[in-house]
Amino acid sequence: MKLSTVTPADIRRALLLGEEIALLDLRHEAAFATGHPLFAANMAAERIAIEAAVRLPRSDVPVVLFDDGEGLVGVGAERLAALGYGNVRALDGGLKAWRAAGYEVFEDVNSYSKAFGELVEARRHTPSFSADEVAKLIADKANIAILDVRRFDEYATMNIPGSVSVPGAELVLRAGQAAPDPDTTIIVNCAGRTRSIIGTQSLINAGVPNKVRALRNGTIGWTLARHTLDHGADTRGAIGSFEGGPANARDVAYRAGVRHIGANEMAALVGETSRTLYRFDVRDAEEYTAGHLPGFRHYPGGQLVQETDMAAPVRGARIVLTDDKGVRADMTASWLAQMGWEVYVLEGGYAGTLDVGPPLVLPKPDPAHRYRRPYEGTDIAERAMQAYLDWEYGLVDQLRRDGTHGFYVI
Repeated sequence: MKLSTVTPADIRRALLLGEEIALLDLRHEAAFATGHPLFAANMAAERIAIEAAVRLPRSDVPVVLFDDGEGLVGVGAERLAALGYGNVRALDGGLKAWRAAGYEVFEDVNSYSKAFGELVEARRHTPSFSADEVAKLIADKANIAILDVRRFDEYATMNIPGSVSVPGAELVLRAGQAAPDPDTTIIVNCAGRTRSIIGTQSLINAGVPNKVRALRNGTIGWTLARHTLDHGADTRGAIGSFEGGPANARDVAYRAGVRHIGANEMAALVGETSRTLYRFDVRDAEEYTAGHLPGFRHYPGGQLVQETDMAAPVRGARIVLTDDKGVRADMTASWLAQMGWEVYVLEGGYAGTLDVGPPLVLPKPDPAHRYRRPYEGTDIAERAMQAYLDWEYGLVDQLRRDGTHGFYVI
């Protein structure tokens, strides 16, 4: 199958102009994590039949395929063509040409979300406590509430002692119940850095009356400081926002440039078939299962901000979020907008007929092909954890050198 090609300069130009493009790395995730362009998304050639329809909802979206000399592009193009994708090209020279052009290569997965988190901390000076400072507060039985913003399964695997599970986008909705006393210091943690930075800054942006601090470097930092993690916790934070939280969340979204739309505008977006449209329900899985708007895929808001490349690999696409309470959609949208997305929040719709059923879950890749995150599990070598933190600390400089991100911080 003969493919037309584009150059690395063509890719860069499309990104700078905000054009739609799905830049797909066809290698296995473990290889993808060794290095790729900032806005590349991983879709292993062997998983195209599984993932393409969900992750690439428009069949004529501009797709550019690359590998690092493994010969995967031809196979990937044939598989996409068989599924009806008609605008597929190859990156001329692959990853080697990208490097040769002098463009930045980013390691790990979810790289641009993590880089954005580091930029937020650098610009807003997001406050944090060290692991030793938090450990002392726990030992002193201080007036604190530790909120773990990871997925619940990550929290159950290992957690800071005494912490409560409040996944990222739920923070503004649940912080009032988790810490009803405004004198309580809220400590936000994840496994590494990104989700705790975004979570802490979310509460600050939304005007929570409490003092808020991120646990610096999360469970990695806790482990490297020789503190003990708990295992098997199952405490979930209940719904209950602080006074003014929902209204403040809407204002945060407004300041970020998020637009709120109704059913008529939603229909117009769906009808504009020349643009890619992602529709995400950012509530928790139980709420989604009980009843959700037709056409919306489940993706919890905190994970959507963390895994944007996995959820929406078409850079330059439009995103619409929904949430029956509004708060989670507003806060999630505020971050996506700052990451350069054209993002909308759909108002209402839940009084009509809803679809019922569990979220679509894509089959997991072969563990042999998956990149082992240095922040998951309980058997990660300390040198790998430290190397991961060192990499994150360098991301702001990489963003500056790359120059294509279009991020801003309110």
